Amino acid sequence: MNWFRRNIPGIALSFALALAAYWLGGKFPLVGGPVFGIVLGIIINNTLGKPERTSEGVKFTSKKILQWAIVLLGTGLSLKQVWETGLDSLSVMLFTLCCAFISAYGVGRLMKIPFRLTSLIGVGTAICGGSAIAAVSPIIEAEEMEVAYSISTIFFFNIIAVLIFPPLGHILGFTDKAFGLWAGTAVNDTSSVVAAGYAFSNQAGAYATIVKLTRTTMIIPISLIFAAATALKKKRASKSGGAVNYSFKSIFPWFILGFLAASLLNTLGLFQGPTVTFLSSAGKFFIVMALVAVGLSADFKKMLKTGLRPLFLGLIVWFTVALVSIGIQFMTGQI
Repeated sequence: MNWFRRNIPGIALSFALALAAYWLGGKFPLVGGPVFGIVLGIIINNTLGKPERTSEGVKFTSKKILQWAIVLLGTGLSLKQVWETGLDSLSVMLFTLCCAFISAYGVGRLMKIPFRLTSLIGVGTAICGGSAIAAVSPIIEAEEMEVAYSISTIFFFNIIAVLIFPPLGHILGFTDKAFGLWAGTAVNDTSSVVAAGYAFSNQAGAYATIVKLTRTTMIIPISLIFAAATALKKKRASKSGGAVNYSFKSIFPWFILGFLAASLLNTLGLFQGPTVTFLSSAGKFFIVMALVAVGLSADFKKMLKTGLRPLFLGLIVWFTVALVSIGIQFMTGQI
């Protein structure tokens, strides 16, 4: 009962705004429901402000309902698609991952930005935004302000990507596959990748989602690397083998297993026409809900109070990843 009291107000607010965004998306398909959702949430939170009692439910919607949406989207895909897309995107993903960290640490050092903040911005841009930051921050023992700033920075560029990537992709003449690969490797959070992809086309959205889920699994090896580095650093400092508060279970993106399970059921033919249409539509609506909640969590005032150097670092890393993604596709003949 306590769960309902804490979460229902925020879920209801997100649902109501999502209905409006979904309707607007139908009226203006070039913009799309996901973009309307995130913009509505941002406007309300940074003008009127959301009621305090909705905070828990909004947080639940932005995290859990998004994960349910990804699982539902899996009902419209086959495992063959998932495997082929993962292989196609691997080279682009690895190059963008490496370039994100190289640019983050190189520029971060020149700008004299603290190592932990640089690490969080780098991992957030390289892998999957807030999820990667949340996974790595306890490992490197980041401070709350560093976590808040890095998430705000990543979120800021997510918004820009959702708004400018789809029209830019059309201007550049990208195919559905090329745009899906670009969005899946150059946009940060899963919600923003899905929003940008489906704003371009349904095919691009489906492709971008699989690319992004493949990229999300990189949380695991990257977190293990940070854990090993932090443990080594503590050992050298104390010479007593200090332990790191690290939980493999807490960082593993379990919703990926749900996505794969749904894809498996579809591959086996257990989902037929009307069922697939209904579940896919439900997944897309949940995405709009999640993006409304993300918008309702955006607070630009906090970010401005902490200075602009880390924001500039985020811009450089994000721009580098976006260009490298296009460059590798061009070099490998995918564009």
